[in-house]
Amino acid sequence: RSYRAKCIQNFLSDIKDEMGNNRLFNNLKESENEEGFCLLLQILDEIYYFRNRHWEFVQKDIMANTKYAKATGGTPIISWISNLITAVLNYMSDVIDLIPEGTKHLNKPVYNSVEDALKAEDVNTSIIFVPPMFAADAIMESAESNIETIVTITEGIPIGDMTKVVDYINGKNIRLIGPNCPGIITPEEAKIGIMPGFVFKKGNVGIVSKSGTLTYEAADQVVKSGYGISTAIGVGGDPIIGTTLLDSVKLFMDDDETDIIVLIGEIGGQLENDAAKWIKDNGNKKPVVGFIAGETAPKGRKMGHAGAIIGGKDDTASAKKRIMRESGINVVDSPADIGKTVKQILK
Repeated sequence: RSYRAKCIQNFLSDIKDEMGNNRLFNNLKESENEEGFCLLLQILDEIYYFRNRHWEFVQKDIMANTKYAKATGGTPIISWISNLITAVLNYMSDVIDLIPEGTKHLNKPVYNSVEDALKAEDVNTSIIFVPPMFAADAIMESAESNIETIVTITEGIPIGDMTKVVDYINGKNIRLIGPNCPGIITPEEAKIGIMPGFVFKKGNVGIVSKSGTLTYEAADQVVKSGYGISTAIGVGGDPIIGTTLLDSVKLFMDDDETDIIVLIGEIGGQLENDAAKWIKDNGNKKPVVGFIAGETAPKGRKMGHAGAIIGGKDDTASAKKRIMRESGINVVDSPADIGKTVKQILK
């Protein structure tokens, strides 16, 4: 049961009551009525999300009800909306709360909602693997329950959905990591993500990266160079993310267990430049090793991550590396040089 599903169910129930009282019906009948038109748009916007993702479950009901409405001379758009609401509510009443109380999987309890889980467990972190079309629901449901840290692994969440997520969590005491990220790990303490834990050994090198694979590569090189990882954060490669490179750098700068930072970025966006300029403006308190992926990427073409696309002149790998160097960051041109550069600085 998702946050969005609950909102839609409540909204449609209210609309159905309004239709029963005729006020909404009368508003919508008048095409030039501004209030009616706005209400119509709101209804269509709310049910669009649900209809696109569950259409196969309600299509037959809608078709049958619409044919009946036409045969009896009902107003087509009013009948369609009314019947769609009925069909969606009928379907949702069948799919919500399907998991019997006390259900376990891999000897762990399973709950119908985050709200139910919080009633029974001491929870402060949520990790989300939900498919893209439902991931925003899952994030907002966790946020609604005031989960402090939300790690979103899911790749491909629509930008429109993420704008709503960011707006929803704004002002709340919530740390969102991702989406489209490998998660976060503090070796020998906790791992919330999909990274190969055996690669990471405890140490004093902090890693923040847009790329999951390069996070593992950097960690492996650091460990083979005789050092270890304090914490590694994969912030994700989507255009809209929660915790940025700059946010992570600030945390590492204040972390007593981190002596050096590895900052891994890629083409597209300004996150790397923002972090580099902040590092310079705040006195380069700790050494930083930087790498930018996508040196040979053609302008205007997306390379892997949704956010990895060159737009402005400062989005290229060469421009970002130049800004990093000007900010006092130790830039490497190949990821193969990350480990030995860390070693040269720390020895």
